[in-house]
Formats: sequence, structure tokens, C-alpha cells
Amino acid sequence: MHPIEHLRYVARARGADPVSLVRETAAALSGLGHEPAGIVLATRRIVQRHPTCAPLWWLCSHVLGALDPFLTLRDCENEIKNDATIKNLRDAVPQDAVVCVVGWPTAVLHALASRGDVKIFVVESNGDGDAAVERLATMNVDATLVQFEELSRVVGGCDVVIVEALAAGPTDVLCSAGSHGVAALAYCLQKPVWLVTACGTRLPAALWTAMVAGASTSSTASDVDVFSATLFSRVISKHGVSDDLSQPFVAECPPTTELLRHSAM
Repeated sequence: MHPIEHLRYVARARGADPVSLVRETAAALSGLGHEPAGIVLATRRIVQRHPTCAPLWWLCSHVLGALDPFLTLRDCENEIKNDATIKNLRDAVPQDAVVCVVGWPTAVLHALASRGDVKIFVVESNGDGDAAVERLATMNVDATLVQFEELSRVVGGCDVVIVEALAAGPTDVLCSAGSHGVAALAYCLQKPVWLVTACGTRLPAALWTAMVAGASTSSTASDVDVFSATLFSRVISKHGVSDDLSQPFVAECPPTTELLRHSAM
């Protein structure tokens, strides 16, 4: 496939998980070695098409700020492929735990699917919850879909609520719709509420602000929640497990403002 056609394919993709999008984008951008100037336009278009996928912003920001963008593409692809967040979460969840999640949190489900002892309740979000439960069932995972009217009972009976960030700014997070309500309910019920920030989700203030502004005016505005990280009691990332949320999240990429200029679609 021609690199430009590959990029168009990635730009139009819907429903793909962030890791797959990053790897496909990296592969497509790598094909522009004969025309490196095209990388600038391509990266702008990619984040415009996927405004709430922080790992794509992370990848594109690193590439635009690099002296050798093609070497950086390979480094970023390896980094997200070897993300330790999944292992860290898998090890942190207690034995025989009852866990509540929202929608289809990619890293969380990857971590828990291999744990045959865990019971998972999946709260519906944009139709993803039902699809996640069906997928988990094919893997012989004990998973149950949760509707709104069952939410209080389920959260009250679970051991931990785990919310996965689509993106994280210095002090706030962007998550699947419904995550704010679930996290707030668990917080009020004094249940542990964990935040998962997979590789590439922590953005610098400039990119975070642009992402939130773009998300609020796009067709995906109703698909996400933006709220404070103060509702969480623990954060799991590639760096490990932390119960200290007193400090802002450290960005994982440079604030490459060149990425924020809009290009014709």
C-alpha cells in the first residue's frame, strides 16, 4: 500500500485501539522517507482525525520534534509495544477481586483477561461495554454488562473501580463517557478508584488544552468525560504503581506546538 493511502486508511479508522493506531501510523509515516516534508502535514491530519487518542498525539509530537523522525518512529513503536502498564496492573489487582470498569478500556482488559480469578463488571459506554463483554466471553473471562439502574449496587459490591485514561493532562483526565459518574460514585462509597495511564497518554499542558478544546467541539464530545484526577486513589502506569496524586502528571512528550496548526483535510 502506498504511504499516503496507508495514512488515509489510518485517518479514517474507527474503533481501533490506541496501540494499533500508533503502530499503523508509525508504519505509514515510515514510508515517507522519500518525502520527509510530508510528515508535518500527515501528523497534523492524523491528530485532527483522532482528537481524543493521546498516544497518537504523543507519537506525532515526538516525531515533529526529532532530528531524525524515522529513528524516533521506531523508538516510539518499540516503547508502546513494550509498555509495562499492563503487567503492572495485572500484578496490582488482588486475588479473586471483583472489578468494575467502563466501556472497553484496552490496557485494563488486556491485563485482566489473563487473570482467571477476577470477576469483571463492565459499565456500558457508547456501545463499547456490550462489545467488551462479548469479547471477554470468548476468552472464558467472567464478565457481566452493567446498565445504569444497576450501577449503585455493582459499584457498592466491587473491590476496586478501574478507569483507563484516553488522555491525561497535568491534573485532569479524559476518559470514556460515564467514567466520571462511576468514579464519583465509587469515591462517595469509599471504594478504591484506580486510574490507568498507559504509555503515551500523559500530555504536556499545551497539547492537553488543544485536545480538550478540540474534543469539546467535535462529534465525539458526548463520547468522553473530562474531570479531575483527585477522584483517584491510585495510578498505574509504565513506571509502576503510585498512591501519591499530589503532584501533576509528568508529560511523556514535548509540547510540539507545530502540531497544533490546522491543515486542510
